[in-house]
Amino acid sequence: MNFSTFKKWLLDHLEIKNRQKSICIWYLIFLMLSTRKHTIQEAAKFSGLHKSQFSRWLKNHNGVAVYNLDELSKRQAKQFYSLIDRSKDSLLPWNIFLLIDSTLHRRSTRHTDNAKRFNHGKGFVIGHQWTNVVLVINGSLIPLTPIPFYTKKYCRENKITYRTENDAVVKYIRNLNLENYVGPHLSHEVMVLADSGYDDKKIQKAIQNKKWAYVIALKKSRSVRSEKSHETVPLSKGWSKVELFFKDHHRVKWVTVQVPSGDLNKKRMEFRLRQITAYLRYVGKVQLICSEYKKRPKGRRKYLACNDLKATPRQILIAYRLRWKIEIFHKEVKMFLGFQEVASKHFKSISSHVHWVYCAYILLRALPSPRDNPINTIGEKQKYVQTIVDGKERTRIIQLLTQINGVKRYKDELRSAMQAV
Repeated sequence: MNFSTFKKWLLDHLEIKNRQKSICIWYLIFLMLSTRKHTIQEAAKFSGLHKSQFSRWLKNHNGVAVYNLDELSKRQAKQFYSLIDRSKDSLLPWNIFLLIDSTLHRRSTRHTDNAKRFNHGKGFVIGHQWTNVVLVINGSLIPLTPIPFYTKKYCRENKITYRTENDAVVKYIRNLNLENYVGPHLSHEVMVLADSGYDDKKIQKAIQNKKWAYVIALKKSRSVRSEKSHETVPLSKGWSKVELFFKDHHRVKWVTVQVPSGDLNKKRMEFRLRQITAYLRYVGKVQLICSEYKKRPKGRRKYLACNDLKATPRQILIAYRLRWKIEIFHKEVKMFLGFQEVASKHFKSISSHVHWVYCAYILLRALPSPRDNPINTIGEKQKYVQTIVDGKERTRIIQLLTQINGVKRYKDELRSAMQAV
């Protein structure tokens, strides 16, 4: 693929006004390349445009980035959903997986808008939080429009209703229409996966109202009670923490389960788990799973809740392990695409950059590989884009030589360049 074909391929996947095409294409190509820093200054050096053009474009055209990410997500989701082979026996009864997780974007300057101090691991991070919602269909990950966290100060200044992260996720789930992404589908095909940060009755009820299934990790202090207690004890009594609940039901035996590791070079992973059907407080009847690595019994235990009562414990465990794909996604956009390398005071500019990074991720995944060398990883695709960009000058010379008086004009160009030296 030569450079002109590559540019045309990008424009065919985007909807941009003519006056914005040049700066948008150059910024996207820059994000798709492997470089030390994906900053506005480096984008200006790469493209030959002034950095103020990129600053104004990111600040004033946030809606263009949001719209193009939404359209790219819909196109990719429909394509992958149509490729599902339903004739084969699948390990899981679900075909559409919705993964929810947040990531932090460190601030680039002390004077940036909408920055806040977030707890992170053993310390804290000052910056911005993005709650990402991604689709996994047929093994491929598609990022949807992310949910930004707005501070109370930013909400007051911009007349925005303040919402906590979990409240924003509830609103997002209620408004999400998956038919726009995958077309007609059955509600029981959808599975939502999230870690214990989203162990919230409002989120779980919002998912149940959509008639979707979910597997969500529970906090150790989440209140549950057995089926027997639910039938005999008043609603306000008989609740216990999920950790103590499994200790009280120690007669339930551990079962060893083998799970595919996801790596062809590694053997299957072995877990041991216990399963009890019980009631989750303020939510309803669920399957509770207590799982841990078989060879590391003193490691951290996971407590999972699944509202699909027909699913087997092994299927629940395999499904929850798919949640790790969103962690890999966070790693790739930060390592390869410069997710947190934009330096801007205005939050709209940061938001535009994040949306264009996700667009670059989708386009890199969708970029056709060379016929003689199939490539799949983000790093390999970036190298391929680099070879296309490096061949830009050769393509220009070939095009010039095929024009009328092209040889003469190319000789004049070489002569003037030699005189300048």
